[in-house]
Amino acid sequence: TVPFSLSFLFPNIMLMAPMSSSLHSARRCTTLPRRHVRARASSSSSSGSSFGSGMDAASVMKPFHNKSAIKVIAGLMNFDQADVLDIANAARLGGATCVDIAADHELVTRVRETLTAHGKQEVAICVSGVDPVNLAAAMELADMGEIGNYDWFYASDPEFQMDAETVLHIAHGVKSRCPSKPLSVTVPHTLPLDAQVDLAFALQKDGLADIIQTEGAVVSRPQRSGVVGLIEKATPTLAAVHSISRGVNIPVMAASGISDVTAPLALAAGASGVGIGTFISKQNSTVGRIAAVRTVKETMAVSFANQHGASQTTQYY
Repeated sequence: TVPFSLSFLFPNIMLMAPMSSSLHSARRCTTLPRRHVRARASSSSSSGSSFGSGMDAASVMKPFHNKSAIKVIAGLMNFDQADVLDIANAARLGGATCVDIAADHELVTRVRETLTAHGKQEVAICVSGVDPVNLAAAMELADMGEIGNYDWFYASDPEFQMDAETVLHIAHGVKSRCPSKPLSVTVPHTLPLDAQVDLAFALQKDGLADIIQTEGAVVSRPQRSGVVGLIEKATPTLAAVHSISRGVNIPVMAASGISDVTAPLALAAGASGVGIGTFISKQNSTVGRIAAVRTVKETMAVSFANQHGASQTTQYY
């Protein structure tokens, strides 16, 4: 049967796709969302050809292979164009390697214009979603895609859960439609840790993910403030990074609850990069957002230097 969360979120689209043999699943029909996704599937959109083709896959993946990836997350359901563009600009000026936005063609167009307004694009555009049809369509205009950033769904529905079979199903739907663009897949924190590792391995084995993203801050309940509280908040995602990075050979990105304090811990745990959302969006000015991105980048560079020597940190600058 379709999980309650998906039957609630995806009432209008029916998609048939074979399930991964890694979990011994059979072909099934899953209902997937349209009302919570704004991507326009038609490639003939008036905005679709108004800019260049963006960054190639090798350029997008390079920071992950260098363990220097910093993805600034605007939010899967953030369609406030002014806010998204401000976040994208802060990502560019702060030195991030990627900005993650909603799977919306108009947003991709405007963000691309922002990132290329002062020269060559250096920050990849990632579009996030959970509808394979709309996400794949938006990925054609963007530089990469992300299945996940489930925090909005957790907040909207206390009973929301994403099981492994459904994640594999969505990933298959996206990869079959847009195989040339890198795809990151968030492993749900609601799965037991060993099941998270199994899912990540299945995604890698079946060629359905180029990057694995972790999460968990939504269930974390820090008991203290300050630095200790920041570490407590990131504990679930750091634990997932530690376990998953030892079970797969593709890059793992730590997201959810990551800050300048915990980004270096993520690298030490085995991450190839970090995703930062609330830490950036909560800043009350563009300057504050730029400074927040730069702080994360600097702390990661120091951590990398401590592990590999100062001569190896040039990719951060």
